[in-house]
Amino acid sequence: MDYYDPKDLKRFSEIGRFGRELMKKFFDYYNAATGEDGALTKREKALIALAVAHVKHCPYCIDAYTTQCLETGADPEQMTEAIHVAASMEAGITLIHGIQMHNALEKQGAL
Repeated sequence: MDYYDPKDLKRFSEIGRFGRELMKKFFDYYNAATGEDGALTKREKALIALAVAHVKHCPYCIDAYTTQCLETGADPEQMTEAIHVAASMEAGITLIHGIQMHNALEKQGAL
């Protein structure tokens, strides 16, 4: 048995079992942010969500948003490109923090 069981995704609503009011608020917010076309289309939102799912390493979200991307008309090339955008952002975010190392090196007289 895998640690992440794909069947558990269908159990997501159970998270509200001991906090129904908070879970309702979450789902209201989530559905408002992702469920309708707005300034972004549902397809664009699904591609963003897929990219974030990869950066945050959520197998449930990867499964769900791969499906949603296909359902909203995204193709595998677009999905792959979205993942590469997220990966390059993550790399850049990691690298820019190297300036903090430079600052520390300067303070310690190592540069």
